[in-house]
This record gives sequence, structure tokens and C-alpha cells, in this order.
Amino acid sequence: MLMPKRVKYRKQQRGRMNGKAYRGSAVTFGEYGLMALEPAWVTNRQLEAARVAITRTIKRGGKVWIRVFPDKPVTKKPAETRMGKGKGAPEGWVAVVKPGRILYEMEGLEIEQAREALALAADKIGLKTRFVTRHSQTEIG
Repeated sequence: MLMPKRVKYRKQQRGRMNGKAYRGSAVTFGEYGLMALEPAWVTNRQLEAARVAITRTIKRGGKVWIRVFPDKPVTKKPAETRMGKGKGAPEGWVAVVKPGRILYEMEGLEIEQAREALALAADKIGLKTRFVTRHSQTEIG
């Protein structure tokens, strides 16, 4: 699982996910990419499941880049706990994804293979996504 080696603070506030992604919104490393079309928290488990789906589909061909990293801790209070008594313990890690963010990139494959692999990854992540190529970048409306 992806997670930071160490963090300055164990707990973080939730924050807001409004607006579009300006950073990380272009395919820069590979030829093909998977672009998020809606804002969400993507967990480290979702990212890993999608990565496994991609690597199994491409069968030792091509190269894959993961462009997001789950560096935000998410806390949860135990079930059937009364209100108050502070914030819960850290449960997992998420990456904050805004519309337009490239999640995965790949190269060294035919476009049909890449499209199939990234479609499987999109199913694992559970967001609205779009397959993009380096030359056909489109703005998020």
C-alpha cells in the first residue's frame, strides 16, 4: 500500500475539494493517461487495486506511472461512541483528486491495449474518468 514514510502531523483537517486541478493535469511522462472528471478522495487501496489491474492487463509490456500519492490521513471514531472526546484515530490514507487530475500514465503499448488497461483501472477507482493521450488533452468543463 502507498502511504507516507512519516508525516509532520498525525491528523489533518478534511479541507475542501472545489475547483479544478491545474497541477498534474497534463500527460507528461507517458503517451496515455487516465484523467479524473470529478472530485474525490481516492484511498491507497483503490490506487493499489487499479495498479494491479493495469500491470496484469499489460503483461510485462510498457511502463506505468502513478501520478497521485495518498498523503492525507483520514480518521474515524469507533462504532457506537458518544459525541465529543476528541478526534478519532487515523484509519487510512487518501489522495485528494480534483477534476482534470491525471491519475495514471503509461507508454510502450498499442492504444487499444492502453485503453483496455486504463478502463479496468477506472472501474477499480470508482470515479468518472476519461482516457487521454499526450496530444489530445481536453479541458474539463
